[in-house]
Amino acid sequence: MSDNPWGSSSSSGNAGARGREWDVLEKVVTASLDEQRRARRWGVFFKSLTFLYLLVILFLVMGRGGVETSGLAAKHTAVVDVRGEIADGGEASAGPIIEGLGAAFAASGSQAVVLRINSPGGSPVQSAYIYDEIRRLRGLHPDKKLYAVIGDVGASGAYYIASAADQIYVNQGSLVGSIGVIMQGFGVEGLMQKLGVEDRTMTAGENKAIMSPFLPVRPEDQMHIKGLLDDIHQQFISAVKQGRGQRLQENPDIFSGLFWTGQRSVELGLADGFGTVESVARTVVKAEKVVDYSVMPDPLSSILKRLGTSMGHAVADRLAPSATSLR
Repeated sequence: MSDNPWGSSSSSGNAGARGREWDVLEKVVTASLDEQRRARRWGVFFKSLTFLYLLVILFLVMGRGGVETSGLAAKHTAVVDVRGEIADGGEASAGPIIEGLGAAFAASGSQAVVLRINSPGGSPVQSAYIYDEIRRLRGLHPDKKLYAVIGDVGASGAYYIASAADQIYVNQGSLVGSIGVIMQGFGVEGLMQKLGVEDRTMTAGENKAIMSPFLPVRPEDQMHIKGLLDDIHQQFISAVKQGRGQRLQENPDIFSGLFWTGQRSVELGLADGFGTVESVARTVVKAEKVVDYSVMPDPLSSILKRLGTSMGHAVADRLAPSATSLR
């Protein structure tokens, strides 16, 4: 018989307490694991939902690249935007604008086409592409007029394009004109001498480094560049005269690169009157319903194109002082 009658009972009590502690600990661990599993499942669910949402958005956006003309047989005024800088690959590049113009002229319900212009100008080549296409489409569709409506600004290359229209409408406060050509550059040879920097440019061809910012400007270089700019300027002047005809005033300032308000542009014959897209559609075209045929660039393609051409632009910047622009 044991001398301590409580020994057995104390040992059993300690064992029971430890068992209860293990039970509680097991429940806590199990609950924590369950919570982690639930969190992972919800995380996977929300990630999948986000991915599906982005996929749908991308599909919808990429589907906006072209012009959908079905269901547009009803009488309406077609509109195509020329917005921002006119440049290859940009929103106002020739490709999308020409595509929109083609669809607008071809649509059976379009009574006329309106170019909605808000642009300071840009590439003379892109501007000429659009100008020539407008003239071609007007010849193919002699029953449809093309009107240009200038908003805040329709200058230089943008005015080049506008001059191909049958009529140009502006706001009194619009900025119009700037019929000229510019090539910008800079020279740092004096600064390099002060800093002790030596130019080690090497070329094959005596004129390959023409207008280099690291070399003094030679008179023959200036004459050559001036000749190029004069050629482009004359092309610009000829296009405007062809488009505007006898409506232009005999004023040498018109082709000097100056620009004017919409009010003054009407007086000079650069524009025909005042109006908006809506007022032109309502009172000139007589088709109040306006349908936008502007081709929106595909964002994904634009990003990939910019990534692919960024190196090309960097090389071009090294080869020339600046791009020529109608501004």
